[in-house]
Amino acid sequence: MALRILFAGTPVFAERHLDALLNSPHDVVAVLTQPDRRAGRGKKEQPSPVKTRALKADIPVLQPVSLRDTTLQDELLALRADIMVVVAYGLLLPQWVLDVPAMACLNVHASLLPRWRGAAPIQRAVAAGDTTSGVTIMQMDAGLDTGPMLHKVELTLASDETSGSLHDKLAAIGPPALLAVLSDPKTAIANGEKQDDAQATYASKISKAEGDIPWDQSAVVLDQLIRGLHPSPGCFSNINDHRLKIHAAQSVCLPATNDAPGTILRVDRNGLLVRCAEQALLITRAQLPGGKPLDVAQLINGNPDLFTPGDRLQSCHR
Repeated sequence: MALRILFAGTPVFAERHLDALLNSPHDVVAVLTQPDRRAGRGKKEQPSPVKTRALKADIPVLQPVSLRDTTLQDELLALRADIMVVVAYGLLLPQWVLDVPAMACLNVHASLLPRWRGAAPIQRAVAAGDTTSGVTIMQMDAGLDTGPMLHKVELTLASDETSGSLHDKLAAIGPPALLAVLSDPKTAIANGEKQDDAQATYASKISKAEGDIPWDQSAVVLDQLIRGLHPSPGCFSNINDHRLKIHAAQSVCLPATNDAPGTILRVDRNGLLVRCAEQALLITRAQLPGGKPLDVAQLINGNPDLFTPGDRLQSCHR
């Protein structure tokens, strides 16, 4: 049965799901997305990926700054949507919006709920060292990712998984999962599974400050942090008054030494070996201010005096 769908989403992850709906038998009647944001060197206003895709398909686009008032209510009700699909929209939906579609509001969430409810489930999963992740299709309620679960798809994380690579994997498995639920939404809703709140964890929004590497942590924890915050917002450290952005690293088992955490133990074409509170971290790819991401061997060639054994990487906010 073809459904009339109201779609709400903003980033690339959401755009992949909108694209799948536009290529399905269902009728996307309108799209809600975040207002255009200033981005890039020129700070020009840029449309969201969802808006760009919707306009290409001649779908009406609505960009309310807030959903706190009901001025949009009549316009949304006039769409006569059967289902509202929400994917990384960026605003909490008040009850009046949840009541707009005839059947339900469904959310595609990038985690295996109830683990990692909230804004940054992909990054938090990698940074925490999770070995599995996935996508959950849930029926929305007034809580934050607390509604009944209708369908889950699970995958195993690679040992070198980054939030970027996991994003792409989940963006690939999410659309088929959504379409599977939409093939018989009444049955899926009737069989929804209540979440166990006792098992819930929360994926709070990532701040740039979290990327300032705390060298007094273990190498394993820092490896996870770097992968979890790659590519955005990234991890940083200060070396001889230069802000070094670290793009790739791996933990290395080493005997204990008296070197302070953050001390560079070795510099060679394999990378920068840095002492951590436990073990060491081998930095293999990094970026200096104004430069491009480079393998450490290339960085050394261009900056032979910047990285010296015995020097210390320190907080950027020391």
